[in-house]
Amino acid sequence: MLRHIKSDIRAVFDNDPAARSMFEVVFTYSGLHAIWAHRVAHTLFKRKFYTLARIVSQVSRFMTGIEIHPGARIGNRLFIDHGMGVVIGETCEIGDDVVIYQGVTLGGTGKEKGKRHPTIGSNVVIGSGAKVLGSFRVGENCNIGSNSVVLREVPDNSTVVGNPGRIVKRNGQRVGDRLDHTQLPDPVIEMFRSMQNEINTLRAEVNSLRESSVAVREPSEQQPVKIPVGGGEL
Repeated sequence: MLRHIKSDIRAVFDNDPAARSMFEVVFTYSGLHAIWAHRVAHTLFKRKFYTLARIVSQVSRFMTGIEIHPGARIGNRLFIDHGMGVVIGETCEIGDDVVIYQGVTLGGTGKEKGKRHPTIGSNVVIGSGAKVLGSFRVGENCNIGSNSVVLREVPDNSTVVGNPGRIVKRNGQRVGDRLDHTQLPDPVIEMFRSMQNEINTLRAEVNSLRESSVAVREPSEQQPVKIPVGGGEL
């Protein structure tokens, strides 16, 4: 337990540049308090003290604004930044060195039984307001963009943005600062930008063809009007 406490505190200093001192981190970081309370609740849950585990979970929720079901399995060095509104479901599994920002939901999609919440790999960053819903795996070294809605499996070394979430691969490797979850490409915007460029090109070609046809066209000479008079023409 002491080893977990030390690694949890170290995770705060590794991921939050605002952390100043050990005293401040231990007594003021709600995400840290929620994780410690969950470790107690999870131990009770595994020993089948389900009601007592839920009481500990609900007290932690009231105090921190973070709801973690006692049945969820959490790895080492999870960091929940700010954390208000974070919800982690019962069958959710989280790997090591994961960063979760406020408003994140790791939930299910219905009333199905058994495994109904996502499995999050190690070294994953989940941006503010993101929703990961369903029983599937988010691979290691992934970035989930802010307010994304992820409904299907995500391979390793990927980023996901948009609603519904769309995968943007990064050549199989993590790119840039993994905590910078604001500078992520939006494939929908890129598609619209490509379409606009194509429309501009086609418009320029049509205008060019129109100008060329006007330049080569010669005005037709006026033909004399022939009016029949008797047997001849005037």
